[in-house]
Amino acid sequence: MKPINRVLIANRGEIALRIIRTCRERGIETVSVYSTPDAAAPHVLAADQSVHIGEAASSESYLDMQKIIQAAENTGADAIHPGYGFLSENAAFASLCNDHGITFIGPNPESIQMMGDKTRARELMGKAGVPYPPGTVTALEDVSEASDVAKTIGYPVLIKAAAGGGGKGMRIVYDEKSLESAIKTARSEAKNSFGDSRVFVEKYLEEPRHIEFQIFADYHGNYVHLFERECSVQRRHQKVIEEAPSAAIDDELRHKMADAAIAAAKSCNYVGAGTVEFLVDKHKKFYFLEMNTRLQVEHPVTEMITGLDLVSMQIDIAEGKKLPVTQENIIKRGHAIECRIYAEDPADNFLPSTGTLTRHRIPSGPGVRVDAGIEEGREVSVHYDPLISKVCAHAESREMAIEKMLRALGEYEISGVRTTIPFCKFAVGHDAFRKGTYDTHFVQNHFKPEMFESFDEMNIAAVVSSMVKMNHQNKPSSVQTADDSVNMQGSLWWKKRKS
Repeated sequence: MKPINRVLIANRGEIALRIIRTCRERGIETVSVYSTPDAAAPHVLAADQSVHIGEAASSESYLDMQKIIQAAENTGADAIHPGYGFLSENAAFASLCNDHGITFIGPNPESIQMMGDKTRARELMGKAGVPYPPGTVTALEDVSEASDVAKTIGYPVLIKAAAGGGGKGMRIVYDEKSLESAIKTARSEAKNSFGDSRVFVEKYLEEPRHIEFQIFADYHGNYVHLFERECSVQRRHQKVIEEAPSAAIDDELRHKMADAAIAAAKSCNYVGAGTVEFLVDKHKKFYFLEMNTRLQVEHPVTEMITGLDLVSMQIDIAEGKKLPVTQENIIKRGHAIECRIYAEDPADNFLPSTGTLTRHRIPSGPGVRVDAGIEEGREVSVHYDPLISKVCAHAESREMAIEKMLRALGEYEISGVRTTIPFCKFAVGHDAFRKGTYDTHFVQNHFKPEMFESFDEMNIAAVVSSMVKMNHQNKPSSVQTADDSVNMQGSLWWKKRKS
């Protein structure tokens, strides 16, 4: 292995910009790739070079392995960072990089393949002594097998895709009569999403907490963990709010789960950055969920509590260096929270909201970090993930981090699309979140779409009141039209909350 001089980033948006920043600090040149609608996107303008790789559809651009390899060879890139999503957990792509003499900044193809197959991963966990939910370790043959297993472990059960993740190919089954249709639907969804219709069954854990451990490993046999993140606030089995550390576990449980995470990584000879995800039930028993063989969207909260640059650590490992830290030197400091700001409408079951960002004013201040992949005036497209940005807040204590996050969300202004900002304000300020007693059913238990209709009315009233006040003071108004004000979640909300 040798030093990396030029990195092609096989991704877009905020993660591409995030990787570019670290590369620039290390003196490494960067190459961005882009589809036609992304021609003037921030990640394209920020890189040293950029290459057009196709049209809007991901299959014709960001998922086209041959085009990305060709772009790397044409620009002289000696490494590729896949970010997350797209090709980041594609073993075939990692192998293709190796075949072309290009360093893949990620784990080896074998580890990706082993952990990408959920049934294979469960089998490995059994051998490594890592607990996983009761169920099958092989794909289901037929409905009768599923029925026998479900009766043995007890309803409710979960039907899950053997490949992929993100809540696709997953169905909760509460009784025997619903089992066959759930398997059929899960198989169809898994086939459409991952090209693999295999599913398996496991016990559905009620009132679980979703807690994951960030791990790193190098080619010299060194393994470390960077503590845990809690990701229990979710919609459609996908994360919206994360925090580090978790309020749900004590040091004794933290130590046991960290050991299990390292054991999971060792079971597949893992190298690089990875995340071992667990479910923790109401009795504080933990179970292996899956291992994500890539950098996570929520990695900034880990960076904030450890002071470490995770992308830089990935590059160190890819260059063949030893981990820059030992376990004894990794110390958690304070508390961090991340809110994902999606272009989605919380009042309409979090459906995507497309349009042009007519206003985008991000919050700032000590302890506040915003990773954004889109600028004011840019279109939020139907073609890609609706993530606009990630807002992170770090403070000495969890209570202070919550207040800092609420302040940051209150200062965030977006117009042109509906966003998850109001939901994040609601969730972070909710009593269950403040007390740390929430679980993965937070949305089902506490959220009602109609409450956000009144939230918009409150915003409109606040904007109108502010306009009247400014007119009396003969000051020019910077407030937009009433239509835009419906989507502007800004400092006016914060002032009203504090009054």
